[in-house]
Amino acid sequence: MDFALNDDQQRLVETARKFTREKIIPVAGKLDEHGTFPTEIFEQAWELGLMNVEVPQEYGGLGLSTVDHVLMAEEVNYGCAGIGTSMFGNNLGAMPLILAGTEWQNKKYLGSLTEKPIFAAYACSEPDAGSDVAGMKTTVRKTGDEYVMNGVKRWITNARYASWFTVFARSGDVKDRHKGISCFVVDRDAPGVSIGKKEDKMGQRASDTSDVIFEDVKLTKANLVGEEGQGFKVAMKTFDRSRPWIAAGACGIMRRALDESRRYALERKAFGQPIAQFQAVQFMLAEMAMKYEATRLLMLKASWSIGQGKLDAIESSYAKAFGADSAMEVATDAVQIFGGYGYTKEYPVEKLMRDAKLLQIYEGTSQIQRMVIARNLLAQG
Repeated sequence: MDFALNDDQQRLVETARKFTREKIIPVAGKLDEHGTFPTEIFEQAWELGLMNVEVPQEYGGLGLSTVDHVLMAEEVNYGCAGIGTSMFGNNLGAMPLILAGTEWQNKKYLGSLTEKPIFAAYACSEPDAGSDVAGMKTTVRKTGDEYVMNGVKRWITNARYASWFTVFARSGDVKDRHKGISCFVVDRDAPGVSIGKKEDKMGQRASDTSDVIFEDVKLTKANLVGEEGQGFKVAMKTFDRSRPWIAAGACGIMRRALDESRRYALERKAFGQPIAQFQAVQFMLAEMAMKYEATRLLMLKASWSIGQGKLDAIESSYAKAFGADSAMEVATDAVQIFGGYGYTKEYPVEKLMRDAKLLQIYEGTSQIQRMVIARNLLAQG
């Protein structure tokens, strides 16, 4: 059991930390205020190799491990969770292909991510199918050698900027639930694909979240990712791989909240002394630090388990649920420590609190994670 970073990992962390300090933190507040998608920042991140980090080397990627990925992601999310969500969103869009794509698909689509700074998007959620993935209504009808797709996907990260999507649709009746769902890779410029409304979000406002609409989109078997009818399994395996990334986002937010709160507590005076001298504040800081350290350990264990071949690691749900809930608690305590100032946009903790909330919702709510964990426990007999 060795928690020391090797030289390559240390360089990755230092690169991501320097980029965050110089390029993200100075502009994060303005991007959040105006809901601006910072294309230039993403292009610079791509040049540095901070995007598409888990794309295999044979397709032009770095082929980094999940541990490497989360170490970098924590640093970026320290600066802005919205930028972190979009920057690492390509990995989510690419993951179904990494898990189940054909050689042709991987060369074309994964290769495109490493040739130039473009975006991919993972299109699974729908207006009536968020946590209930099996309740999706987007359909794909087979006609001869072609498929015809119709439906609407909602809350899709990077949708407005994506060059291609990994899309989940059903060929059977919605009553069939998870049966009959298939995964497809779909080009943005395919006839019938359009982008709908952009969400005006509470937090993570530098990340684009929009609808994707499919109207009689014609696809071929070349677009099918994995086997027909196995899309639900691909979606679940993707979430198993991606949940440690959410824990990394939680770690970034918590570490930033703790740093800001500690600094403020040492400077702010009340009743003739720094508020850091009051035990009530000290205990809050201690709780914040414990939640950060515990989440980081869960994140690393889940990421390590994936690297050992446990692609359905239950630790991913532990890390995601505990991390998301802890980040919300830590960010809320940070606002409390700042008092009235924390409730204003003059200080960053207000943004941290809004950004943290989304961690409890996307890629499986905290309640869904508890269902997954409980089922795993009960299945052990």
